[in-house]
Amino acid sequence: MSSRKLLTDFFVLMALTTNVSFVVFPNGVELFVTVVTNLAATLLKVGEGRVLSAELMATGLVADLHLIPALYFFYAGNPAEAVSLAWGALAANVVSVLLVVIDTVLKSYMEEE
Repeated sequence: MSSRKLLTDFFVLMALTTNVSFVVFPNGVELFVTVVTNLAATLLKVGEGRVLSAELMATGLVADLHLIPALYFFYAGNPAEAVSLAWGALAANVVSVLLVVIDTVLKSYMEEE
């Protein structure tokens, strides 16, 4: 197992869990951690040699483009808008985790042949 894949998969899953945490208990620190974790996951996806690399990158960018404005809205005094944007990022993060699982299964299937 590659350490880069492990680190990328860790941050993809961490992005999902911190996103869920913010949606359940919205606060500024949690949102900041969610944004940083999502950005790290997206950066780690760059140059990954996966079967579904483009799809993984797209989900990361979608989540980032929801969470960065959410951070602005939260600190501008509109936490309801921030939470609604975080729900969109949550959907993208769920798809991202599903793609990681599918990619892992595909890769192991391809290695068997």
